[in-house]
Amino acid sequence: MSERVAVVTGANKGIGFAIVKALCKRFEGVVYLTSRDETRGRTAVEELNKLDLQPRYHQLDITDVQSVSRFRDHIKRSHGGLDILINNAAVANCSDPYTTYEENKYIVDINYKSILILQDLLFPLIRDNGRIVNISSDCGHLSNIRNKKWIQRLSKKNLNVDDINEFVDWFLENCRNGTFKKEDFADEGTMAGYRVAKVALSAITMLQQREMEERNICVNSMHPGLVRTSMTNGVGFYSIDEAAETPVYLALDAPDTLKGAYVWYDKRVLDWYDSEADYFFKTSTLQVK
Repeated sequence: MSERVAVVTGANKGIGFAIVKALCKRFEGVVYLTSRDETRGRTAVEELNKLDLQPRYHQLDITDVQSVSRFRDHIKRSHGGLDILINNAAVANCSDPYTTYEENKYIVDINYKSILILQDLLFPLIRDNGRIVNISSDCGHLSNIRNKKWIQRLSKKNLNVDDINEFVDWFLENCRNGTFKKEDFADEGTMAGYRVAKVALSAITMLQQREMEERNICVNSMHPGLVRTSMTNGVGFYSIDEAAETPVYLALDAPDTLKGAYVWYDKRVLDWYDSEADYFFKTSTLQVK
């Protein structure tokens, strides 16, 4: 039997770094720390080496088809496949609650569109009984959306990828042509690009589960909590090591009946479809000292 392989994207700092650290301590197999910037990634590996942990490194820019293809070829050649994929790489706009079309497109490309590239190139390598964890956000719960048409469309039983892509494109087109409405989103439409991208990621998780079902691969999305990282400008109630606990639980410990779920930072499974719930992100939490 070939050795087991776990991959974490965007892992040179923050939650991704902590997930790699935790996996290196518990996972029986090879753990890959990947990052867009090779220098930062190798520096992160050196930090873990000082703790007697031995992750392997490979450059991976999740928005670049060629980079993902090179990584796929490396995994295929070196290991024949992989068992755990934690899609952590992300960007947010915490400094300004309202952003330009260009910034929103960048946020959507990294937080959502990249998953389509990974799905196409890396998902076929995941072995039977493997696990995929998509790091979403409280911004990824359906209650972040207030537009009734999109709530209904994203909630339908026969949801498909075209529905999700059209939702994302609707938002970006509104940003581009000046028809963006704050009332289409919770919390006065703050951080709308991040909300749209993470709602799309949470939604596509359920489609991915449908496609992976016959191979007994578990695909779940989760909100890691408000974590003290550079992305939140250091504001949060969780350290990165605490925030890594639930993603690692989903990767290693959760029952294999947990599939296509939206999981809260405390391991609770929430009803993603409850658009009236109070699970949406509130910018006021970023003011907490």
